[in-house]
Amino acid sequence: MHNIRQVKRIVIALLLVVAVCSAYAQKNPKREFRGAWIQCVNGQFIGLGTTEMQRTLSSQLDYLQQCGINVIMFQVRAEGDALYASAIEPWSRFLTGRQGTPPQPYWDPLEWMVEQCHRRGMECHAWINPYRAKTKTTNELAVTHPAVVHPERCFEYDGIYIFDPGLAENRDYICGIAADIVKRYDVDGLHIDDYFYPYPSGGKQIPDQSTFERYGSGFAEVGDWRRDNVNKFIQQLYETVHAVKPWVKFGVSPFGIYRNQKSDPDGSRTNGLQNYDDLYADVLLWVEKGWVDYNVPQIYWEIGNKAADYDTLIRWWSAHAGQRPLIIGQDVERTVKFADIANPSVNQMQAKYTLQRALPNVAGSCQWYAKAVCDHVNDYSANLRRFYHRTPALQPLMPWIDNKAPKKVRSVEAVLTSDGYVLFWTEPKAKREEDRACKYVVYRFNKGEKVDLEDVDKIVALTTNTYYKLPYVDGTTKYTYVVTALDRLHNESKPVKKTIKL
Repeated sequence: MHNIRQVKRIVIALLLVVAVCSAYAQKNPKREFRGAWIQCVNGQFIGLGTTEMQRTLSSQLDYLQQCGINVIMFQVRAEGDALYASAIEPWSRFLTGRQGTPPQPYWDPLEWMVEQCHRRGMECHAWINPYRAKTKTTNELAVTHPAVVHPERCFEYDGIYIFDPGLAENRDYICGIAADIVKRYDVDGLHIDDYFYPYPSGGKQIPDQSTFERYGSGFAEVGDWRRDNVNKFIQQLYETVHAVKPWVKFGVSPFGIYRNQKSDPDGSRTNGLQNYDDLYADVLLWVEKGWVDYNVPQIYWEIGNKAADYDTLIRWWSAHAGQRPLIIGQDVERTVKFADIANPSVNQMQAKYTLQRALPNVAGSCQWYAKAVCDHVNDYSANLRRFYHRTPALQPLMPWIDNKAPKKVRSVEAVLTSDGYVLFWTEPKAKREEDRACKYVVYRFNKGEKVDLEDVDKIVALTTNTYYKLPYVDGTTKYTYVVTALDRLHNESKPVKKTIKL
């Protein structure tokens, strides 16, 4: 009897495992933005020095690559400063410990990160904070800092300095910073976060009355004028980035609530800070006007949060996604901290990803923050590897930037080398940078299988190389390999097939 009960328990346990695995084992999408933010403003790099910081970042990038992350948002401008070689703004204290002091031994973190990300098949988006000129914890500004050179262009609010968004010269200045980055570095994107006008603090008033009196004619309400200032900046920044390099994506990561229903009947059923009313960020207008290439609202709350329910917000943003990819900002630590409402024995990761994958307008997610993924909190990264990022993913299409696919690869041949069989091909010719092949997709199909390029399980490599090492079987088994080329926007070429005995 005891043995029978034990067998029953084992059978039930196995059935539960099968049920969980089947729930996870849905096919991953072929195209998905899978990002992670690497921030400097938390001080994680201060005092590391060049060698240790490179070692730390290399370790993080290796681990994130294993977890299927395909986009890195690297923070390079936190407070009118630079984690890159800039002739305009001083070196960041978040890099060296003192603003204006260059790293020793000398290196350029952004240049290094772009190269390292591309080596691993990841995109690198330079992440800047446009308006913040000084954080609360910074006590000394370099003599070359813009707030020192032009103090009249900034105002102080709750211990931070802000580039006054009401001044056209600030819009021009920040766009000049972005143009400099995009021109000099091979970044794939320019990314800004959620800080526009400052977050409200203790009923303090924003000290921009004099600017409003000078430039606010035609606006009855200061709030409408502030939104217009930010709108003008977003449009100008978008146009600036694409004027320098048309293929570089411009993305924004706003606060997770656009408007509450109490402020707007079309708002979300939430009760929290609002982009439109409190930060003067009209995100939906930017999407509607096509002033952003992707939108990453920070939906950091848990499912069931009384003020800002994740389930409510992700559905609301999906319904208002417009014609731009909607990427969900995911809080790693909060996701694993809270129990699934339907199954309290597990955390909320599966429930959140089920929602993300089920909603038609969600094109991926971005992890806040990269180190939390690397710290392997509560199996989060393991689940990315095993289930949600089990297969590689191409980036979401952006046809408004470019919809022309590169030409087919050339001269696909399997060659026996001293290292075994290797599939080689030649990069296709291209007249424009936008049409140049920068990556390749390699598919493998068994004998008799239909060649279906939408079957993500057939992708064996997503690579920047023009070769792929073939796994040897017995010398008689036939496989059909297919190679396609991807351009910078991941438009995919027509396939080239090669049947090989392995």
